[in-house]
Amino acid sequence: MKKVIVIGCPGGGKSTFSRALHDKTGLPLHHLDLMYWNADKTTVEKSVFLERLAAVLEKDAWILDGNYASTMEMRMAACDTVIFLDYPLDVCLDGVRRRRGKPRADMPWVEQESDAEFIAFIQSYRAQQRPQVLALLEKYGEKNVLVFTSRAQADNFLSCLL
Repeated sequence: MKKVIVIGCPGGGKSTFSRALHDKTGLPLHHLDLMYWNADKTTVEKSVFLERLAAVLEKDAWILDGNYASTMEMRMAACDTVIFLDYPLDVCLDGVRRRRGKPRADMPWVEQESDAEFIAFIQSYRAQQRPQVLALLEKYGEKNVLVFTSRAQADNFLSCLL
């Protein structure tokens, strides 16, 4: 496990899991949100985002935290391990509620309020984005794929790492 992507519905705790995985493994951690967003809630040009991502993918070892469907297959092709936090909707919505107003190392601003469009994306994730993720997991079945359906499963995995 040297090149790891951590994916799943927003609010599922990808960044928190990724930080814990980094602490356990020492693998360099990169947050896609920091590559994509500016502090003023604007986005970088797509070419800049892709350049930043490509620079990480060229390295010998990394953890990449984030979904970004437009680059998921590229990341899946480059990784050796996929960790999919496949949590229920209520867990993800609760995760978003609990992080509101708190500084996060994976975002360049502090989210103060709910974004209706973002909540709608989370609510539609299982029906719209999850099938695409599952299709990619099947396509890249030779990868080490770990699917956790609860925080307890993910925590147990982390606790078993040396």
